[in-house]
Amino acid sequence: MYDPVRLAALVAVAEAGSITRAAGRLGYTPPALSQQLAKLEREAGTALLVRHHRGARLTGAGEVLVARARRVLDELERARHELARLTGLSGGTLRLGTFQTAGIHLLPPVLSAFRREHPDVELSVADYEPPAGVAAVAAGEIDLALTHTYQPAPAVPLPSSVGAEPVLVEELVLVTAPGHALTSGTSRLPLADLAGQPLISMAPDHPARQGVEAALARAGATPSVLVATPGYVLVCALVSAGLGVGVVPEMVARTAATPVGVRLLEPGELRRTISVVHRTDGTAPAADAFRALLRGAFGRARHT
Repeated sequence: MYDPVRLAALVAVAEAGSITRAAGRLGYTPPALSQQLAKLEREAGTALLVRHHRGARLTGAGEVLVARARRVLDELERARHELARLTGLSGGTLRLGTFQTAGIHLLPPVLSAFRREHPDVELSVADYEPPAGVAAVAAGEIDLALTHTYQPAPAVPLPSSVGAEPVLVEELVLVTAPGHALTSGTSRLPLADLAGQPLISMAPDHPARQGVEAALARAGATPSVLVATPGYVLVCALVSAGLGVGVVPEMVARTAATPVGVRLLEPGELRRTISVVHRTDGTAPAADAFRALLRGAFGRARHT
């Protein structure tokens, strides 16, 4: 039986008239595509292409196989669409909720991969600052939500109808104005060295941040400016302007729109876990497919 990938490669060469041009269309390098074609010729037991300085043309055997291959590939594409309809991945809508950091830095490549695999599913993305996304999934307003929790913090029970799958764990790091002495070193900075430092206090009344704020208070960091809503862009901007230091997730620090100094903290126990929240009381093929792509993109959550 002929490999459909190799049949598609032969059809591409027939249409492009050149291995090099066909390779560009398929995302191969020319040598890699040549290897696939050589394997197909061995399977067929005869030459399928005549290579020349201008490109390549089909032999008589190649023309016969390409004509059949087009029919086979068309049938496989029809089968893919029929299976997609059966599994709920043709048509319909996948409704996603996300918080800002994940929406900007994590979601786009996964959405792009989902769109390539399931182009008939309509995508909807809405902003849900944690923990609002959890409630929205439980209420059926959205299918999936990216949310986060912080450590240290007391565990918050989930509604019985939803589950949370961790996809990424990141440390919280120190951010300062550029050139600040605290971020001039390369080793981890002991949390105790923040004693007396003016702190841009990040939503201390927000349940997810309360444990972190308590740890910083025990270390002696002195609240300087209060950012009462969970807005890391503003925190980094105030830090960059020299109004104080901040402790933010590493992803936030590395992608800050304003220049900041960054340093890891010792002992590295301040963390943020990003999870995808989903319903557990029914089958949702599009949501399951998206969760699988998230797992592939970020792997299982692990401490770095």
